[in-house]
Amino acid sequence: MDRPVIGFLSDFGSDSAAAICRGVILSIARDAQIVDIDHGVRKFAIGDGAFLLWAALPWLPVGVHLAVVDPGVGTSRRPVALRVDRDDVLVGPDNGLLMPAAERLGGIVEARAIENPRLGVGQRSATFHGRDVFAPAAAHLAAGMAFGEVGPAVDPASLVAHRFPAAQRTRDGLVAEVVYVDSFGNVRLAATPSDLPAGGPGDRLEVVTANGPAGGRWDLPRVVTFGEVARGEPLLYEDSNGLLAIGVNQDSAAARLHLATGDRVVIRPARA
Repeated sequence: MDRPVIGFLSDFGSDSAAAICRGVILSIARDAQIVDIDHGVRKFAIGDGAFLLWAALPWLPVGVHLAVVDPGVGTSRRPVALRVDRDDVLVGPDNGLLMPAAERLGGIVEARAIENPRLGVGQRSATFHGRDVFAPAAAHLAAGMAFGEVGPAVDPASLVAHRFPAAQRTRDGLVAEVVYVDSFGNVRLAATPSDLPAGGPGDRLEVVTANGPAGGRWDLPRVVTFGEVARGEPLLYEDSNGLLAIGVNQDSAAARLHLATGDRVVIRPARA
């Protein structure tokens, strides 16, 4: 590509770290088009970053994608680059962050540890590998460096896995885990509409929060979009990634139902 695309996700927030990484990238690959996926990922939340990368990358052009949510920075965890079937390269720490997106883009074709000393920017800090390791590697790859020059091959089976928890049908109903809460307070579940019993939009369902002191039961409709219920009313819908989600029209479902990432809910037909 004349102007290579680099997707960039991190938990750096509003500090200068993301801008510094962009500066490093552009110093190496001046024509790169950097797409900032999100730098407001919840601090140290590898699962949140993995979800957002999984959700975003299918919609980005083929390119090099840099992700840094790295609570193990400076430890023995490996910096890695993954070439996937769609022909993208994913760059980041070997902590599971890259894995769901890699699988969604067709799976890992080749994995390498980032060890080539020519990829760095000088002295390596123990606490800022985004600047000193990952951004330079992503930039050099985007600028045309052969993937094999990154470093030694890594067995994909040895990479740290991260999988969204599977929904389970039990006698109590469909048990699903909250995998992400977005900025609107919508609660994304690790379940799809096909996991529900037969039925469709218009059904009324009971959602039972399965843990926490504020657990309770909520009767809500299964609908297609928010405007089908009154403002302030809860709903169950299929989100833009094909997952089940709980929302409240123009309010936060997470706040109203006291749900957070990692909580579980039980979904079943509402009592007549």
